[in-house]
Amino acid sequence: MPHSTSHRDSLEQPRAKEVFPAGQLSPISFRTMKHSGFPLGLLCTTLLLLLAQSWSLRRCLISMDIHHIEKSFQGIKNAIQAKDVFQNVTILSASETLYNITPSDVCCMTKTLLRFYVDRGFRNHEESDPKIQRGLSTIANSFLQILNVLEQCQNQKNCYCREEVTEKSQLIVRNYEQMEVKAAAIKSLGELDIFLSWINRNFRPKAATTK
Repeated sequence: MPHSTSHRDSLEQPRAKEVFPAGQLSPISFRTMKHSGFPLGLLCTTLLLLLAQSWSLRRCLISMDIHHIEKSFQGIKNAIQAKDVFQNVTILSASETLYNITPSDVCCMTKTLLRFYVDRGFRNHEESDPKIQRGLSTIANSFLQILNVLEQCQNQKNCYCREEVTEKSQLIVRNYEQMEVKAAAIKSLGELDIFLSWINRNFRPKAATTK
């Protein structure tokens, strides 16, 4: 059954700390490592793999324009959420899925949720209000563009999906499927602010400027 929630803002949680903050090296003493017999070659290889993984993820984020999408949603947010008659439940069970994702799994979870919205949220919703429809179309098209980029990254093995992440994303799908189709579509669209807020915390603008 979809998870209960008292209010949307209660889902906000601090962003997980980075493995190595920008501009800083690991606080490991190389002299200590040398004397302890720890293989420095292995350490260097590990650091290079972490940096390569981070760089690969950043390359996947270049085309993301989250502020533009957020602006489109803000223009229709109240109207969409007013149609949601199940205010005491949530489809994006953030406490068990979105906030238990490691940095290396962010790309996969983002791609999975974008596909969820494109195939279910937008597709299953019928909107008669032209203003709301325009806003949803703008967001859906932006999601498609981002999804294409992340799927290309996955094809290039830069956006790997572990089985654990796939299982977590299925929790969201099950929450959706336990509701009537139209009600579930409205609920998922009304929770776009949760998804966009999560993306904003994980995909910082500085990543787009990295060269």
